[in-house]
Amino acid sequence: MRDIAFLSDSQSSTCKPGAPDRDLLDHYSEAVIGAVEAVSPAVAHVGTIGEGGVPQGSGSGVIISPDGLILTNNHVVAGAREVRITLADGRRFLARTLGRDPDTDIAVLRGETTDHLPTAMLADSKSVRPGQIAIAIGNPLGFQSSVSAGIVSAVGRTLRAQNGNLIFDVIQTDTALNPGNSGGALVSSQAEVIGINTAMIMGAQGIAFAVASSTALGVLMQVLAHGRVRRARFGIVGEQVPLRRRAAYTAGLSQATGVAVRDLQPGSPAASAALRPGDVIVGIDGKPVAGVDDILRLLNRDAIGTSIAVTYFRGERFEEVRVLLDERA
Repeated sequence: MRDIAFLSDSQSSTCKPGAPDRDLLDHYSEAVIGAVEAVSPAVAHVGTIGEGGVPQGSGSGVIISPDGLILTNNHVVAGAREVRITLADGRRFLARTLGRDPDTDIAVLRGETTDHLPTAMLADSKSVRPGQIAIAIGNPLGFQSSVSAGIVSAVGRTLRAQNGNLIFDVIQTDTALNPGNSGGALVSSQAEVIGINTAMIMGAQGIAFAVASSTALGVLMQVLAHGRVRRARFGIVGEQVPLRRRAAYTAGLSQATGVAVRDLQPGSPAASAALRPGDVIVGIDGKPVAGVDDILRLLNRDAIGTSIAVTYFRGERFEEVRVLLDERA
């Protein structure tokens, strides 16, 4: 861990804030307090027991339905023989794992309780913008219902999961995360969950990541429908980027962003269709692609073996190619 740097007294400001500054601080505090009061009851401690009854680890989880559906990280519950849930109000119950998706580091649990549970609302993470308030609620190092706040540093990042695959559409924040925050809520000032906290960069200051709520919702829907997540394979490493306004206008596009191809998996459908790094995907089958999650939502079980029309920019040229999807191993 790097040394902690503090401002000395001589470096700190001696100016007293004026009334406008106090008002701004109060508004910021009120927004954070309101979000925490609304969401914190729905953020649970997730404890896991391994073989032989030995405690395996712990993290956090977000309750999203009153009958006990809980989102957490795959790495929190992977390999657990028993999952124990503790709420902020002290209630305890077991949970079973309905499905795990290592590719997004999301797991879906079902609390084994008849209680009516507090819930948090998932936001549409495509509306998340860099600079907005981000509030992390979880159980770092076992400290129940801890809160840290910062801003969204970037959206549309990619992050390598523990299984080696890339997690797309990750939100980067500067909120303080520690072991135990995994699976907890990243919350907006409107008290909506915009992400599930998943990782931090060890040794760095203010670099943390959350799986976007839209991605987590997609995993939830597939687990509820199929018991697992099946996906078609496209074969790109992509990142959300702004579109050139003139090119987007000329092509008749309404969205402001697309997905830039950063790399291609050898032998993948995208590579076979002659897509290249640098291409910016803006549509699939006539539907706009504004972010990586738009592509991920299309790569479900029903898309396996189908041919899709991909529209993209190659430089200033607006082009289309058909891509025959196969199934991910």
